[in-house]
Parts: sequence; C-alpha cells; structure tokens
Amino acid sequence: MFILKIFLFFMNKEKLYKFLRLAMSFIFLWAFFDKTFGLGFATTAEKAWMAEGSPTSGFLLNATKGPFADFFRSLADVGAIDFIFMAGLLGIGLSLLLNKYVKWGSIAGILMMLLMYLASFPPENNPIIDDHIIYALVFAIIAFESKLKFKK
Repeated sequence: MFILKIFLFFMNKEKLYKFLRLAMSFIFLWAFFDKTFGLGFATTAEKAWMAEGSPTSGFLLNATKGPFADFFRSLADVGAIDFIFMAGLLGIGLSLLLNKYVKWGSIAGILMMLLMYLASFPPENNPIIDDHIIYALVFAIIAFESKLKFKK
C-alpha cells in the first residue's frame, strides 16, 4: 500500500520533475562537500581538497581504462582540472537546488557525465550504457522540462 501511495504521488509530472531536480542536486552537492572536506564517505579527511588532496586523482588514476585512459590519466593532479571539476560539482548542484540557470547546469552535468563515461569506456557491466549515460539522460529531461516551464 505504501509503495502504491508513493507511485501515485509521483504520477504528477511536476512533482516528479521537482524530485529529479532536487535528487540530482543532492548528488552533486554531496560530492562537492565530501571531496572538499573529506566527510569519510568517498573521500577521507586526509585526501580532502582542503587538506591539499586532489579531488580528481582517485578517479582519473584508478577508474580510467580503454582507448582514452592515457589522456584522462594525464589530467590527474592538475590543479586547474581539480578546480574546474569542483566548480562544476558546485555549480551544477546549486543551479538545480535553487532552480536558477537549470538549463546551463544540466548542460554542464551532461558534459561532465559524458567525459566521465569516456574516461571509463567501455562500461564494465553493459557494452554501451552505464550510470553516467543514465545521469546524462536525467539531465536532458531536467533541461527539457525547465525549458518548457519557462515557455508557458
């Protein structure tokens, strides 16, 4: 019964859009704060950006593979890349949370997800699609809904 109530609650397109926007906001803001302060989830305090750790080196050195791996590994521990990545996490998260510049935040999110997809191409569990592509599609839905909302 509880699951049916949740399903019926999200049958409203506006509520579903708002939930997706806020959920994606939380994902990106959480990543920003965890990588900045080392909250102990994906990033330990010793590897935090505030402790002069690199927020990108873990992914770029350990998760990259495939035809683009050498290029993406060369970006590890580059201060400008760390700054751009962290600014992207914060900007995307805030744009979705505050419902301002949602289209631009979504475009930045799509770009970030596509770059992360290429860095770990091909995916491990599926020959084509992984979570980065799904997130990019969610960003596309958010951007499209944002555009429609302002045309009314």
